[in-house]
Amino acid sequence: MNKILTIAIPTYNRAELLDQQLTWLASAIQGCESECEILISDNCSTDHTPEIIKKWQTYFHNTSFHANRNSENLGVMRNIAYCIQAATSKYVWTISDDDKIDIKTISYLVQTLNNSLDLALLILNFSCRHQITGELVYQKCYEFDGEEIEVEGRDVFEDCIKANRSGVQLMSAQVYRTDLAQRSLQTWVDGVNNLDYQVYITGFCAFHGNAKITKDVYLENAFGASHWMVKPKLLLKMQYTYSPEINVKLKEIGYSESFCRNLIVNHFTHNNWRVLLGALRRWPVLALTTIIPYFGLVSISILETVLVSKEGATQEIINNHSNNRRYLIKTK
Repeated sequence: MNKILTIAIPTYNRAELLDQQLTWLASAIQGCESECEILISDNCSTDHTPEIIKKWQTYFHNTSFHANRNSENLGVMRNIAYCIQAATSKYVWTISDDDKIDIKTISYLVQTLNNSLDLALLILNFSCRHQITGELVYQKCYEFDGEEIEVEGRDVFEDCIKANRSGVQLMSAQVYRTDLAQRSLQTWVDGVNNLDYQVYITGFCAFHGNAKITKDVYLENAFGASHWMVKPKLLLKMQYTYSPEINVKLKEIGYSESFCRNLIVNHFTHNNWRVLLGALRRWPVLALTTIIPYFGLVSISILETVLVSKEGATQEIINNHSNNRRYLIKTK
């Protein structure tokens, strides 16, 4: 891995958006051409995506440029997984073809990654704009004072996912150390069937090294642009199957049982129940078969939380009683 950064773009049937993103990339990569490689993975598009890739492939003559075309549409997560597996640089940055990324981002990444010793994960702060109304949903995903810091990744991930899950969910905001990201794919091979797999990969990388969040905003995400958000059945699965499964799988990485339980309970208390109610009206069988395992998971988590809380209170009483006994013995 001689190069520092693989910039990968998984794409499907969005030739015009890909063309715009490669136009941005042609300008943003200037001065860093030799430090990067470019990888485009076409998920068997039926539009003129291959022509767009061919046009730009000759332009990036100073940068390693690899184009892949899947023989069939493998699904979004398998295409992202291919990009991570095919990366040969020390770090891999898989970006969407429709996120707006600042022109200074690549030069910032190359400089930062070259100067970091044990950085396993870098999260780019981002703003969010409503795709339909154009209104700014938030200026920054993460608000904090001071300069960006590099600390133990586990702590960063736990703080991030509790504050705003989209921060560790947005593909374009995550820069992974390649060997760790590839190891995460090997650790949970079936994760490609889960549309929230990005959170698992992010949590895995964070757990095995230091992580950093940028103070400055480097990209803008369009709220409502994710394909699962505009497909009601996928949205139902995302809310009540995929995300809860990730919360459980994080424990297998090494995150504490209490942290994972709290994620499950908080997911339940802050859920958008309109998604479920709408599904019950339109697809009652699908909704029930989806929600029953979810309620079972939540019930177990709540029960365990209550039991742990009672055990903690009981232990505190025992400790206090023991301390009082020691005090009485000393004063006799």
